[in-house]
Amino acid sequence: MNKTFLTIAAAIVAFASNAAAQDWKEIRIATEGAYPPFNTLKADGTLAGLDVDIANALCDEMKAKCTIVAQDWDGIIPGLMANKYDAIIASMSITEERKQKIDFTNKYYTTPLAVIVPKDSTLAGVGVEDMKGKSVGAQASTTQGNYATDIYGKAGVDVKLYPTQEEAAADLQNGRIDALISDKFVVVDWLNNAGKDCCKMLADVPGTATEAGIGIRKGDDALREKFNKAIDAIVANGTYKTIVSKYFPFDIY
Repeated sequence: MNKTFLTIAAAIVAFASNAAAQDWKEIRIATEGAYPPFNTLKADGTLAGLDVDIANALCDEMKAKCTIVAQDWDGIIPGLMANKYDAIIASMSITEERKQKIDFTNKYYTTPLAVIVPKDSTLAGVGVEDMKGKSVGAQASTTQGNYATDIYGKAGVDVKLYPTQEEAAADLQNGRIDALISDKFVVVDWLNNAGKDCCKMLADVPGTATEAGIGIRKGDDALREKFNKAIDAIVANGTYKTIVSKYFPFDIY
């Protein structure tokens, strides 16, 4: 067998492999597993939450076989770039900073930031002057963490960042911080459950509404468009509304 034949054969195999990949019949998806009600790990080790339900609905719409795995938030973008999985469905806000590293689909929900405080708090507002002399918590490497650092922290407010939302909420509940800034929909759920006896919503943070999208590797344009079509389809056929109604009594699109 000569070298020319081997080269041609290798090229054919590579082409076939690339063509199969572009069909995207099998897709690996990462979520965090520590951001209820959007994504959480259940006691039996399975993943659940709105992000997981949306991922499964999109995969059904695309007729794709999907595997959903848990990935710590700090490593979720590096993991995508390293080909550990093909997409991130983890309530990731679409930001210019993140778009330097990865691409995003169209949004699948929109949320503002909000501040929650203990029920006996005397805080009257969410502005910088209101927060002076207080400690504010947020999850690190998130839009709320960036806001806390860039707006509150630079004005001298004591900002504490946490690896997960759950750890930040626990410190608020235990009186270790004076306020928590977070995705509004996450804290609405928390206040209706674990935080209902300790804490209350103070206010939305003006001008902070962001869109959550699906993270995709740069260059995977076919996969991005496949997801976009599926998002449009589940919104149009009512599947999206059915999923959201399991978690919230209002529209989040």
